[in-house]
Amino acid sequence: MIDGPYFVLIVIGVVGTGLVAGAFCAFSTFVMRGLAALPPAQGVAAMKSINVAALRPAFMLVFTGSAVLCAVIAVVTFVLWPDEGTVELLLGSALYLFGSFGVTIAANVPRNEALLKLDAGTPEAAAYWPTYVREWTAWNHVRTVASAAATVSYALALT
Repeated sequence: MIDGPYFVLIVIGVVGTGLVAGAFCAFSTFVMRGLAALPPAQGVAAMKSINVAALRPAFMLVFTGSAVLCAVIAVVTFVLWPDEGTVELLLGSALYLFGSFGVTIAANVPRNEALLKLDAGTPEAAAYWPTYVREWTAWNHVRTVASAAATVSYALALT
């Protein structure tokens, strides 16, 4: 049975990865659909504003804090190698670190940066917008599933 400070780390991991999964799920299920339904200039302007707002401490603490916590859980798991939950803990850490945090850095952030360089009302922005929505949302689906799976994996380690 996992207990003590290690138990607390994993519970915080469940909460952190779950919160991130929920935020990503919201974008995948209705935010991006709503933005895509707007005229391109409005959609681009709104998404640029969202991307700037996402960099504030509240979300960044949960998002990057969960990545740090997942790395710590992985290291502690390798060191302690508990009798139960080892596979689930390592899998949960890998899912979040690669499928959520890694995909964000490799796929979503570059698209956000490209969008940020465009003026919302230009023909270039209007031409890029449908591609941005399609690709960004597809990668966001990956982040959503990976974060949710990490949450489940961590929770299973506690059972």
